[in-house]
Amino acid sequence: MQVKPVSDRGIRFPAYRGLFRAAVLGALLAALTQAVQASEVSHGQPLTLAARLAPANEPAVAADKADRPRIQVAIALDTSNSMDGLIDQTRNQLWQVVNEFSAARQNGVMPILEIALFEYGNDGIAASQGHVRKISGFTRELDAVSEGLFSLTTNGGSEYCGFAIQSLVDSLQWSQSERDIKTIFIAGNESFAQGPVNYRQAVRLAKRHGISINTIHAGGHDEGISDQWQAGALLAGGNYLSIDSNQQVVHIIAPQDEKIAELNARLNQTYVPYGAAGAVSAVRQMEQDRLSNDISTGLLAKRAASKSSGFYRNSGWDLVDAYDEDAVDAAEISEMEEASLPEPMQGLSSQQRVDYVREKARQRKQIQQEILGLSESRANYVAEQKREMAAAAPSMSDALINAIRKEARQKNFTLEN
Repeated sequence: MQVKPVSDRGIRFPAYRGLFRAAVLGALLAALTQAVQASEVSHGQPLTLAARLAPANEPAVAADKADRPRIQVAIALDTSNSMDGLIDQTRNQLWQVVNEFSAARQNGVMPILEIALFEYGNDGIAASQGHVRKISGFTRELDAVSEGLFSLTTNGGSEYCGFAIQSLVDSLQWSQSERDIKTIFIAGNESFAQGPVNYRQAVRLAKRHGISINTIHAGGHDEGISDQWQAGALLAGGNYLSIDSNQQVVHIIAPQDEKIAELNARLNQTYVPYGAAGAVSAVRQMEQDRLSNDISTGLLAKRAASKSSGFYRNSGWDLVDAYDEDAVDAAEISEMEEASLPEPMQGLSSQQRVDYVREKARQRKQIQQEILGLSESRANYVAEQKREMAAAAPSMSDALINAIRKEARQKNFTLEN
């Protein structure tokens, strides 16, 4: 068995040299595959990886966007001096949430996942703003979320949980539908009751909007209770969990990783960047792969599995996803200015443009299926190796997954075979 900590650099991608350090979701998509074997469907039977990571073009995704339920997750991380471990765990484990929801259905329809990110407790942020800063509002582009997470740095400050919660409630575009999951995760280690905004007032405001609050105390369980982290969660119908924020995340290296890395590089070639955001976003995608690989080859393999899931969607800059989701049609592709298209599409006729996008879609589906097949066997290997390892203390991923399962039950979401 090979187990490498987050500092392992793994294999190299020469084509990606010079592209990294723009902040990535790669590590965020970290523990995606490992969560598969531990997760259970509502009737107690384990789901296969292929069932959980439904391809992006499955029938459920094709449902009208307006009719699809939403899962809105807003995350507020304490970025005061002592929270480097918490931030690192979030980067490496948060996307177990994506894995949990990849199997979620409401009335047979796959939901839309939107994530927002805030930081609080950092003295680099003005006191007039409660030391709270919005990194990103709700977005479906998972790669964009990573830019904020990997840009976070710690700086000793005042942690005002009540102010942070109120800011999240007031500044985000929350769904108005009662059927949607709307939840806040707030993590930190100081008293929950600090600051100019009473946390009870802020939590009640969230509850009136149908938003639950899940609190994650980075410290002792009893200490978190006495510091009112549990009270904050209970008041809004959420979960409370204490974690060891200094616990190091490890990634198991599996025999399938090298082949998955090769397929992942081929998968990137199926993306067709267009418009003003296209080129920048395509580079960011490769940077995420590079940083994931710098952490561990096992982490890159898990990221590749996530890129084959139904929630990894980039219709804002990729013509394949945009065409699949009806964000653009064949006529619009035909009429696009050449300057807005990638070089291989320039000079093509109208029909050749459409054919090019359709061929890339076909290639992507095939590669995703190959990745999922290898990821299935990889998940089995990892599960076997983990059985030989000592049980770890609760971490950020445990807090997120426990809360997600509770939310899913309350909103009549099911995890399907």
